[in-house]
Amino acid sequence: MQLNPTEQERLRIFTAAQLARATLERGLSLNVPEAVALVCDEMHMAARAGDPWEAVRDAGTAVAASTPVLDGVPELIREIRLEVLLDEGSRLIVLRSPFGAGEPGVRFGDGDVALVPDRERRPLTVTNTGTRPIRISSHFPFWDANENLSFDRDAARGFRLDLPAGDSMRWQPGETREVTLVALGGARGA
Repeated sequence: MQLNPTEQERLRIFTAAQLARATLERGLSLNVPEAVALVCDEMHMAARAGDPWEAVRDAGTAVAASTPVLDGVPELIREIRLEVLLDEGSRLIVLRSPFGAGEPGVRFGDGDVALVPDRERRPLTVTNTGTRPIRISSHFPFWDANENLSFDRDAARGFRLDLPAGDSMRWQPGETREVTLVALGGARGA
């Protein structure tokens, strides 16, 4: 069976969500990967069932509100970003503080860090030819992006947006943007 990167990621989320469900069945609270996977899996399932964006977001919020998590988890999960496939195409859902507020558990040092400095980069002109805004997240295989984005897909094969992990870029209907793509690590062109 051959799976594209999006399908592989969906199976990883499902597997981790099943582990989360087994953990909950034993009466235990969830850690960070389990909690995130469970919320993401519920949103993926709502999207697959044909629910609109708001209902998919609400499915994630509802499971987060009712799921017991270990101490410190709310501080570590400041937001969950997930691209789901809806009837109108891929859409980004962002849940902020899904397990409640808390003090940030990660501290950042001074200065900038070069993101994958040794990888090939390519400029590309991208236009949204659709009637709805389109958002693409940082590590989505760009050549496989929403069909309403017009660009040279052959040039984009094996590349993603040159953005920090978890960030995204948005195009309004009719908007053209110049972007920089960066080569994926590992085996490219899945």
